[in-house]
Amino acid sequence: METGDGCGGGEQGATLHAVSSAVLAVTRHLSVHEVLQVIVRAAAQLLDARYAALGVPDDEGSFAEFVVEGVSDEEWERIGPLPRQHGMLAAMLKGDTPKRLADIRREPEFEGWPVAHPVLKDFIGVPIRDAEDVLGIVFLANKRTPGGFTQDDEDVLTLFAAHAAIAVTNARLYEHNRELTVVAERNRMARELHDAVAQKLFSLRLTARTASALAERDPARTIRELEQVERLAAEALAELRAVIFELRPADLADGLVSSLRKHVEVLDRAHEAEVRIAADEAVVLPEEHEAVAFRITQEALYNALRHAKARTVEVRLGTADGQAVLEVADDGTGFDPADTAEPQNGLGLASMRDRAYSIGGDLTIDAAPGRGTTVRLEVPL
Repeated sequence: METGDGCGGGEQGATLHAVSSAVLAVTRHLSVHEVLQVIVRAAAQLLDARYAALGVPDDEGSFAEFVVEGVSDEEWERIGPLPRQHGMLAAMLKGDTPKRLADIRREPEFEGWPVAHPVLKDFIGVPIRDAEDVLGIVFLANKRTPGGFTQDDEDVLTLFAAHAAIAVTNARLYEHNRELTVVAERNRMARELHDAVAQKLFSLRLTARTASALAERDPARTIRELEQVERLAAEALAELRAVIFELRPADLADGLVSSLRKHVEVLDRAHEAEVRIAADEAVVLPEEHEAVAFRITQEALYNALRHAKARTVEVRLGTADGQAVLEVADDGTGFDPADTAEPQNGLGLASMRDRAYSIGGDLTIDAAPGRGTTVRLEVPL
């Protein structure tokens, strides 16, 4: 990179530090959309640009996502639909090298810009590439410092784009893995539906047949059998409600604490065990962290109610030593965490640990045969 006279080393060090800080800001996020937003914001700050945008191309000549910085929601609404892959954008998607211009308006590819679009002058654009694939293009316009974008700016943005490509790829892999996890959970719930509910429905059917056969010659026993039919039907209905509730996607719009309370309330009604919660209303986590914490709680409650034969299960949420602490404790049969043959182990615990790790948390299991289980999640605040 060009360094100028006299203090080039210091300037270069400051620039690399700025790039490093920007990269760290991007890699803290796991959602693809959040990563794109942070990339655009960081790029604009790095090059001191008034406008920045990042477009992710689709296969239909438009963009799957288009994130902007420096344009208000009202201005963006006046601009209109997402841009198409034509003119300057198409040229950049097909090109392999950055494009730096003193005045984009003088370029032949400058065409089709909406009337409400901000006036652009000096311009720089860099493709975000993963090997031969173009993940997107990041471009900036109207450098606040007079003189437009320099070769140094181009070098910095190219370096940043290379790291941004890794962050985008990682975020996509994370979201894909999360989708696979959801599918696995739904398959597990389908098996539970078959094992728990189908068995009760089969017993209900046999009991109803017995009652029908005895109706004329043994009315007293018929009444007992019909009472059994009623009990089995109620149990099957409770199982169905619990399974359907767990299949529904978590709605965390009201926050983690409120969502946990609703979940605990439903499970308490659906199961014979007492399910209760003690939660600090002040505990607030980032949205993505709350979703992970909720799913871990669901898994722990599932194990306690379906495998541990617990009479009491308690969800506890609070803080300790600068961390949010979430516990699910039961008084069930317990198990040996080292024994992978136990139903609570295997994929269930592995899934919870992977989820905790994905948000920088720590998951511990305190369990032993005959003395219950406590699942503890700690997440930095």
